Amino acid sequence: MSHTTGNTEHLIRSEVWSTQIKEVLEDELQGTGYVDWMTDFPDGNTFTIPSIGQAQVDDYSEDEAVKYRALDTGEFQFSISDYVSSGTYITNKAKQDGFYMNQLISKFVPGQARAIMERVETDIFALQSGQTASAANTINGAAHRWVAQGTDEVMTVQDFAKARFALKKANVPDTNLVAIVDPSVEYEMNTISNLTNVSNNPRWEGVVRSGIASGMSFLANIYGFDVYTSNYLDDANEQIGGAGPTTAAGKANMFFSAAPDVLPFVGAWRQMPQVDSEYNKDFQREEYVTTARYGLSLYRPENLVCVLSDTDQV
Repeated sequence: MSHTTGNTEHLIRSEVWSTQIKEVLEDELQGTGYVDWMTDFPDGNTFTIPSIGQAQVDDYSEDEAVKYRALDTGEFQFSISDYVSSGTYITNKAKQDGFYMNQLISKFVPGQARAIMERVETDIFALQSGQTASAANTINGAAHRWVAQGTDEVMTVQDFAKARFALKKANVPDTNLVAIVDPSVEYEMNTISNLTNVSNNPRWEGVVRSGIASGMSFLANIYGFDVYTSNYLDDANEQIGGAGPTTAAGKANMFFSAAPDVLPFVGAWRQMPQVDSEYNKDFQREEYVTTARYGLSLYRPENLVCVLSDTDQV
């Protein structure tokens, strides 16, 4: 008698399971590198930094009294305001019956740490809310917040030039200039047809031929900004100075100098991500939890430009 799939069905496995587990793709986190993490904050939950303003100059006439003026002083405060946790457990029965249990358990701790750092990343880019919404946030005569100038509120190269102008007017050093933009901005830059006509920026050469981005960073420097993409930028839907509003899909793209002594954000860890695990005999399960405490704030508003762009034009 011949054997076919019809009469040997009980000898054929209808579904074959792999020994491997498919994992979710994760993008690069970068926000913590733009935060001035304070180390001299040993206790308490509120940190105060005093500030000193600039000296003034007055006209002087011979044989008259000099005017003595005090320097302006002030203070900056931020708090340890975020206390976060990520917890997982697995029962004894699940461990006994599950084929993939060892691989699953090995992902608990790194998965929790990643989840917390994604939360920190989101909180860092949400510091754009330290600016006044729906306002130009003008410093030294230059706006630090506006709606992207392209059609349908998409980003243009003029926005990069204007961001550099705003930082210059605020006396921000033009070293380590960084732009963190939504992937939709990368798309707009890739599809601009006249990139080679942009003046005063020879590094644009070859962009149309080879594309502008690789991974999370742009290959080309745009008007002095090293440009990186992020999926964690904060939402923004505003009308500023008659422009906009952006749609509900608006994002706040950030421009600033990442020079070490002028970083735009300040933060402190009261407790770095810390793992605890224990066996719960009442529930017959192994419990894993990672907790962290930290605080973040916009520290130098003069070193932050936000350009609000729509992301739904792609």
